[in-house]
Amino acid sequence: MSEPVTAPAPSAPQDGLTERDRMILALESRTFRYVGAKERAIREEIGISKVAYYVRLNALLDDPSALRAAPAVVNRLRDRRTSEDGAPPVRDSGRVA
Repeated sequence: MSEPVTAPAPSAPQDGLTERDRMILALESRTFRYVGAKERAIREEIGISKVAYYVRLNALLDDPSALRAAPAVVNRLRDRRTSEDGAPPVRDSGRVA
């Protein structure tokens, strides 16, 4: 006799990332040509607000699981985050005319 087939029980992801986390990393690896296209993709594809998206993305940048899953994306965004936070504002070169 064979046992009845049942759906597998939901389990924790092996890499420590949820499906939504993987979708966020995949979205960050894309480029968008038009103003508002990324925000629209966040709403339609992931189903969260822009603020919630960026809060989760910022947390993912500090998550070792995200770094293992998408090292190029995470490192690029980490570099952008640190360069924008620490860089002094670009001012006039000091020339007078």
